Amino acid sequence: MTRAQPSLMLVSEHLCPYVQRAAIALLEKGVPFERITIDRGPRPDWFRAISPLGRVPLLRVGDAVLFESSVICEYLEETLPHPLHPEDPLERARHRAWMAFGSAILDDIWGLETAMDAGATRAKADDLRAKFRRVEAVLGDGPFFAGDRFSLVDAVFAPAFRYFDTFDEIADLGIFSTTPRVRAWREELAARPSVRAAVGADYGDRLRAFLAERDAHLHRLAA
Repeated sequence: MTRAQPSLMLVSEHLCPYVQRAAIALLEKGVPFERITIDRGPRPDWFRAISPLGRVPLLRVGDAVLFESSVICEYLEETLPHPLHPEDPLERARHRAWMAFGSAILDDIWGLETAMDAGATRAKADDLRAKFRRVEAVLGDGPFFAGDRFSLVDAVFAPAFRYFDTFDEIADLGIFSTTPRVRAWREELAARPSVRAAVGADYGDRLRAFLAERDAHLHRLAA
């Protein structure tokens, strides 16, 4: 007898890129799931009771709760159809390494969006340009990281690229000026249905509001 798939519930925030990874993976797998979105402010009691680290994403699998986006994505990969990792062990390990590199890029994006002055903004923009040049050097002809096949690396980088849809409206930071393959990859991912559906239609407005709350340099440039 085939074992029934347990119900899946993803606990999200509006802007969190790590939530987006899990949402994209679920959407690519084509399985039904419930999504509950909480605000960045004080966490509800029910969330604090089930979240060991107090942060999103969480995936409730039946009565069990998983936390950390990498763990969630690996669980989905191991238990659901439509694999997003390569079959070859070495290539799969290489993909996991570039997923970790994508997380390092998100750290720099956090520094960029919270930078308080022009100097800090330039420094983080320089760090991001350098990292994306590293990515440029390993990309093939696309359209995705691994060629024709969408992978979890794409699910990791798509939320990072999304920030720049808003940042580019504020200032020309030149992050992708010397990386044509990365630019093409970014455009391809932006059009992917799973990537588009991973956030709400008000994502850009919420990101601008976050910059304003932080009184970030980018916000002052926009003003």
